[in-house]
Amino acid sequence: MPSKLKYHKNYTQLGAVYQLVLPLSLEGLVPDDDSVRLLSHELEDLDYSLLYQAYSAKGRNPVVDPKTMFKILTYAYSQTIYSSRRIEKACRRDVNFIWLLAGQKAPDHSTIARFRAGFLAEACEGLFYQMVRRLNQMGELSKETVFIDGTKLEACANKYTFVWKKSVGKWEEKMFRNIQEAVTLLNREYMQSFCISEGSRVQDLQKICRFLEQLCEEQHNIFVRGRGKRRSRNQRYVELFRRFLERQTVYNWHTASFRGRNNYCKTDPDATFMHMKDDHMRNAQLKPGYNVQIGVDSEYIVSTDIFQDRNDVWTLVPFLKTMEKNLGFRYLSVTADSGYESEEGYAYLRERKQKPCIKPQTYEKWKKRSFKQDISKRENMRYEETTDTYTCHTGKKLKPLFIKKQKSKSGYESKVTVYE
Repeated sequence: MPSKLKYHKNYTQLGAVYQLVLPLSLEGLVPDDDSVRLLSHELEDLDYSLLYQAYSAKGRNPVVDPKTMFKILTYAYSQTIYSSRRIEKACRRDVNFIWLLAGQKAPDHSTIARFRAGFLAEACEGLFYQMVRRLNQMGELSKETVFIDGTKLEACANKYTFVWKKSVGKWEEKMFRNIQEAVTLLNREYMQSFCISEGSRVQDLQKICRFLEQLCEEQHNIFVRGRGKRRSRNQRYVELFRRFLERQTVYNWHTASFRGRNNYCKTDPDATFMHMKDDHMRNAQLKPGYNVQIGVDSEYIVSTDIFQDRNDVWTLVPFLKTMEKNLGFRYLSVTADSGYESEEGYAYLRERKQKPCIKPQTYEKWKKRSFKQDISKRENMRYEETTDTYTCHTGKKLKPLFIKKQKSKSGYESKVTVYE
């Protein structure tokens, strides 16, 4: 009979057979030890209040409950399914996804994309750290050593829309000299006393433009366009200072978008141009991207963070602060590679009484015979701690001459002793 039902063209003629319902139990199709059951059980008791707040109280209810949508998205990622269209197909065909839906309608790809890009954005980090704290309560974390490493992820942006801070500064300085020359001529011809200051260039240019526009209205100047038309003196000055104002506004917008960086991407202002990993031809790629840092304990990812700085040195201290704030405890030791070594990092870990297990940047050089035989290196000289002097290969002593202070990008001040 099921085969006839499948190929029959007119179901209305079947009468009572059409109303026949064959109950299907999904509980028997999903094994008790399946990973989807464990995932659903662990995610059930999390606090989803922040996720529900992202939805409006007015209007219709969502197609799928937000908690169920989060379970579906998490399980899909664990099965290496990232496309919204593939997740939609899995919700319609895969038994595990249908079991997670629990009778709810399968969401379409637009609903899934809108959920993870909009509604889940603010609550995702909180849900992640809730799960990490849950693992800590279950005794799954050692809480002794955290292993930190990072990777660079390419941004979804055009790699040819870069803006460099050095170039913007050069062109802005050149334009400022032209503005000063134009203001000098303007003051001489109109008997005015305008000036352009460094901190308020836009306001000063707006004041000059208002003065010229008001002057044009009083003298009833008609602006002309096109070839063969002679522009008046007032029109020339108005157009000149309008161009200056427009360019200065763009330069100010560029300066605000840098946010301490040397460059940024026009199509994704949060992305920074950085060297990605070499391709199969060992060509270094300079593309817009993000520096993603990850902390691991007992094979679990316990903390993540995204930085705009391409250098791992300046990410260690803020990453440790964020991890301690979200987890509520401090690790006894921190393990990282040579890219994280810095005096600021060592000082921070020493202050927090955490043991640093960071590989020195010059470790590979120290093992080479050429480095050990280089008499100009201070590592190969004899150091006397009582007198704070180095003795070179010829027996002469290097005494401390002065101490200079250096300030890092993050504001950390270090002292460097110069010997002679």
